[in-house]
Amino acid sequence: MCGIIGYIGMKEAVPILLGGLKKLEYRGYDSAGIAVLGRGGLAVSKEKGRLSALESRLAASPLEGTLGIGHTRWATHGEPSDLNSHPHLGEQQKIAVVHNGIIENYRQLKEKLVQRGAAFQSETDTEVIAHLAEQFYRGDLKETMIKLSEVLEGSYALGIICADKPEVLGAIKKDSPLIAGLSEHGAFIASDIPAILEHTREVYYLQDREIALLGRDSCEFFDPQGEPLIKEKEEVTWSLDSAEKGGHPHFMFKEILEQGRVLRETIQDSLWKGRNHEVLEGLDIARYRKIVITGCGSAYNAALVGKYVFEELCRVPVEIDIASEFRYRDPIIDASSLVVLISQSGETADTIAALRLAKEKGAATLGIVNVVGSTIAKEAELCLFTSAGPEIAVATTKAFSAQLVLLYIFSVHSAAALGAITKEEAQILGEEIQSLPDKAEEVLSSTGMIQKHAASWVGKKSIFFIGRNIDYAIAAEGSLKLKEISYIHSEAYAGGELKHGTISLIEDNTLVVSIASRKALYPKIMSNTEQVISRGARVLLVGNAEVSGMGDDLVQLSLPRVYELFSPSLSVLVLQLLAYYIAANKGLDIDKPRNLAKSVTVE
Repeated sequence: MCGIIGYIGMKEAVPILLGGLKKLEYRGYDSAGIAVLGRGGLAVSKEKGRLSALESRLAASPLEGTLGIGHTRWATHGEPSDLNSHPHLGEQQKIAVVHNGIIENYRQLKEKLVQRGAAFQSETDTEVIAHLAEQFYRGDLKETMIKLSEVLEGSYALGIICADKPEVLGAIKKDSPLIAGLSEHGAFIASDIPAILEHTREVYYLQDREIALLGRDSCEFFDPQGEPLIKEKEEVTWSLDSAEKGGHPHFMFKEILEQGRVLRETIQDSLWKGRNHEVLEGLDIARYRKIVITGCGSAYNAALVGKYVFEELCRVPVEIDIASEFRYRDPIIDASSLVVLISQSGETADTIAALRLAKEKGAATLGIVNVVGSTIAKEAELCLFTSAGPEIAVATTKAFSAQLVLLYIFSVHSAAALGAITKEEAQILGEEIQSLPDKAEEVLSSTGMIQKHAASWVGKKSIFFIGRNIDYAIAAEGSLKLKEISYIHSEAYAGGELKHGTISLIEDNTLVVSIASRKALYPKIMSNTEQVISRGARVLLVGNAEVSGMGDDLVQLSLPRVYELFSPSLSVLVLQLLAYYIAANKGLDIDKPRNLAKSVTVE
């Protein structure tokens, strides 16, 4: 969740560190800071609030040096404040540390340090690491990190610099993402690729408890015992432009508009020759008596859509589970189970934990992720990759759409392999999937109509979403998107549940978004729609159901015709734009909504 950047090289560190932190703002943060090793030793500058506050502080009191670490903090231990911001120093001011993760045994470690006379300046778990590092340090930074890894419990990605080691930038990780990179003018560590993409396209992904020692023109890696490792570098294929706004007011709006291309590229990599096609061809779906799909947030909503599609096409039962709950209910899975794990970053802590539990129980694992070198991509038995490129806005849009289309393709491929559909039917469904990018672009070409209606709904205190069958699944995503960026209370309900209590919340001028894509259920959802209108609600109907007799209380946004099970890929575009325009009209920070982080790498 926190953002880490580290640099050692021939250039001044501060501009590079600040530039990297700006590229990591999407991860979510409440404070920022940097530490630089200069002629006078370690110097730290940090501020609560946005990066602009830190920039102002540095403009007034510059730091010089070519070795440094930077951090954007998302508070877990201790409130957002200057003192709790990273980097943290040990008591001797010899070692500075930045940290992403949670140290679960920090209280016990802190008590022992206090007993030995240590004085703490903050409420954070991270300051414990800085004190321990100084205690362990005997002139060898690698040995110091090995000893840290032996006593720290929990998750961590650490960047460490030492006043005695001006030629070394140290790093180690466990259960939190960290990469290293080398450019013509220096070496880097970072939480994510965008932070260093301006400087290099070649990156190394650290695995758990691996150590990196970076010099001005070198990257050395070691295993948890300190033995040298040869790591393969991976080339980043997407361009720097894809991590820029490109003239759009927000990253989220740019990413919404990119979805036609993202769908097209993901489909091409899956239906024909490509890495996803090869994985699907090698998957023997008949081996498995049980399918489980799990994820968090929007990934869970994608799983809910996937359940409807897979069960209807394959006639095989599918369980879905919130990843954070999966491992606490002792799931009934074994070697005859396939567990599908969905995560945009591939670093979602709860989903990684679900993956590891599934493997412990002998289940096969299939990841659906957007980052090739991520933990889930490395640890899952099989992996399908979305072709979304970098997604900077905290609220996912294009990565979610790519997850949906991969679930469709996975379902169609499995149904054909199981004999639940014929080859001819599979071909027809494949053609329907291939039509989605053009139809998505058709929807996205008419944003003005959605913008017009959204402007009149800014003042709503509550907005409800209803749908039936697969429309309920995508209603859940529409409601989540609205909550995330507009801060308006919202709930999604299966249409038939209205009469079981929910309808008591409907009052005059309540907005209800009703989704209607399944023809057989048009009468049912329209009956639900009439019920809320009769109680004073205004309705936005997304879909092609025939409407009569509802007057000005209902606005309809029709969609291009598509195979009904694939309709979420079109209706979700309207819901994303609705949330976006409502938030924009409120003047909110759409790309960085409060209290949220892009990649949730802690429990």
